[in-house]
Amino acid sequence: MLLIRRSVGQESTYDAVMIALAAAHGIVLATWPTPPIIAIGVWWTSNTIAHNFIHRPFFRTGVANRLFALYLTLLLGIPQSLWRDRHLAHHAAMRPRVRRSSELSVQVAAVLALWTTMAVRNAEFFAGTYVPGFFVGLLLCAVHGFYEHHHGTTSHYGPVYNLLFFNDGYHVEHHARPGVHWSRLPEHRDAGARQSRWPALLRWLDACGLNGLERLVLRSRVLQRFVIDVHARALRSVLTAAPKRIESIAIVGGGLFPRTAIVLRRLCPGARLTIIDASSANLDRARRLLDPAGVEFLHAWYSPAHPQDFDLIVIPLSYVGDRAAVYADPPAAAVIVHDWIWRKRGTSRIVAVPLLKRVNLVCR
Repeated sequence: MLLIRRSVGQESTYDAVMIALAAAHGIVLATWPTPPIIAIGVWWTSNTIAHNFIHRPFFRTGVANRLFALYLTLLLGIPQSLWRDRHLAHHAAMRPRVRRSSELSVQVAAVLALWTTMAVRNAEFFAGTYVPGFFVGLLLCAVHGFYEHHHGTTSHYGPVYNLLFFNDGYHVEHHARPGVHWSRLPEHRDAGARQSRWPALLRWLDACGLNGLERLVLRSRVLQRFVIDVHARALRSVLTAAPKRIESIAIVGGGLFPRTAIVLRRLCPGARLTIIDASSANLDRARRLLDPAGVEFLHAWYSPAHPQDFDLIVIPLSYVGDRAAVYADPPAAAVIVHDWIWRKRGTSRIVAVPLLKRVNLVCR
């Protein structure tokens, strides 16, 4: 503990925990060297311990930090000098380049020596267990990194994920303050941050899950009529609790299959509709499905932090943002939030049990 960079306080304790977990990873890897253990270890340790060590080295002395970086290099099969330079270039929005150094040479030589020893002593294990696990781990890291920044840097505030990954979900906040210790990132939570309800590795579900269902609906007129009818009943019911006459409506997303716009044109005749969608392709599809009279199509990411001038804002189930903040501080006089059936807020109606969906009306 005397070598740890911050000798007193909570942060030094957290650093000691990471050092202990890195040691535990080595023990587990030596005891059960299976492809899943290798893959998960490469992915998890790279995105937690190694990542935090890059930004805030754990030890007071350079020698101790270099020795720990060498240990992580052998543990993960990834030279940490290379990983550090690449990652810091990412934060600086610069093209990564290989920076030659004696430390990098030692790390590369150590990895090659380890791999050669494994291949010579047990070629079957190296080729059939270690190499597949290592490359799957790299693939998991690539997917993780891609979806942390797909459509812009994105945060995930799920408490379980952030417990297991040391607040890695606070990614917008980390990019804004890369030198802040991971334990303090929740103190800097950005109310306007782009966010996802999925952690990075599962964030493809934002696109493939709900959008896949939308595309399925588009293939069937029967499904389209069903979806429009059940939404019309639910929206008609909650709109009776709206505080005033609705003359302007913003619909966030909804361009792929503009059922909300179709329904609200019936329920609020004469109201001005604005569809805000980050996908230009979805907006083009909506233009083909809707009479454009009285409808504005806005290609943009929606943020509640931006000035609003609408009587009603409709938030989709696939909303990439802080849904809890929308409920707590509605960005318009009336806000309808599409949500899962088990999340009841404000004036609420179930859309359809098979869809596992309800709409919630919250007002200022």
